[in-house]
Amino acid sequence: MTEAKTAGHGPLAGVRVIELAGIGPGPFAAMLLADLGADVVRVDRPGGPGLGIDPAYDVTNRNKRSVIVDLKAPDGAARVLDLVERADVLVEGYRPGVAERLGVGPGDCHARNPRLVYGRMTGWGQQGPLADRAGHDIAYLAPTGTLGMIGDPDRPPAVPANLLGDYAGGSLYLVVGVLAALHHARATGTGQVVDAAIVDGASHLSAMIHGMLAAGAWQDRRGANLLDGGCPYYGTYETADGRHMAVGALEPRFYAEFLRLLGLEERAAAHADVTRWPELREQVAARFRTRTRDAWTAVFEGSDACVAPVLSLREAPHHPHLAARGTFTDHGGITQPAPAPRFSATPATVRTGPARPGADTDDVARDWDVPRLLSPSSNPQRKASP
Repeated sequence: MTEAKTAGHGPLAGVRVIELAGIGPGPFAAMLLADLGADVVRVDRPGGPGLGIDPAYDVTNRNKRSVIVDLKAPDGAARVLDLVERADVLVEGYRPGVAERLGVGPGDCHARNPRLVYGRMTGWGQQGPLADRAGHDIAYLAPTGTLGMIGDPDRPPAVPANLLGDYAGGSLYLVVGVLAALHHARATGTGQVVDAAIVDGASHLSAMIHGMLAAGAWQDRRGANLLDGGCPYYGTYETADGRHMAVGALEPRFYAEFLRLLGLEERAAAHADVTRWPELREQVAARFRTRTRDAWTAVFEGSDACVAPVLSLREAPHHPHLAARGTFTDHGGITQPAPAPRFSATPATVRTGPARPGADTDDVARDWDVPRLLSPSSNPQRKASP
């Protein structure tokens, strides 16, 4: 296989990925593959995806390259299939049947490249009564039971941004599926379709909770359990300055350390006595309200009480531990999470900023040997040749 442009950067160096542009979990999954060293070519549509963010700040398109192809044009599908012939993976996030109507569905692609791993990212999946329905993260989470687990018992379920559905239940499961299918393709020479649905992934994330529910160790309601805020030593508390501390002192020895530093040693027996939890919660809340977040951070510093300050997005990169590890990085003037996880032999890096739509057409046409991409009518924004 021809060496990809990203060779030497990450464990997926040499893997070629096509991303049919979309929004949400598909681009994030492709970013993760790009972070790990894959040569990801994003096929943007004329006019962009309509997300409303300046492409210069769309970090989910870092480490990628972009070409513009109008798949509705007479020769649009042929251009993409030329790329497919040279690719290892394709990722798309259309509604079921759309890729087929555009001429770039699994059948068309596998006819050109039987080894291709064809990753499909949707909310509802490729089959089922709701497969053709529109939706977003929160609507996919709702029927899985995971959304209903989150939040206070006397308030509506809390909204976990789009992290739990789009990215955890969607993108990460797509990437796991793609990598497993890629391993199979390289062992057998046969590609396959990966059907990654947010409803499936988000449901799968609750596997342990379903086991606890079956064992009678979990109540099917919010704020009544060990890990959902029902337990007074596993939750968040407001401090004197209106900020918050997070507490996760589950095990007895951590709980004892937590009480000692909080000044509530006399409440040791409340650890296993659920009837005393409401009173303990009030006492813990009252104690936390007596000092600022930073003052409590200093109190618990260096302890095993499992207590940490709740930081904002702008504060997080400056946390001493995260700063020491380089968990965040600055690239092109944008502070952003660094690639994860980490590899001892093939480290991953942020190599390039967000790909600008169509800016890499000439380079991709040359590197992938796809001269048909150079048609000016299909790529009006391509980068001029030097």
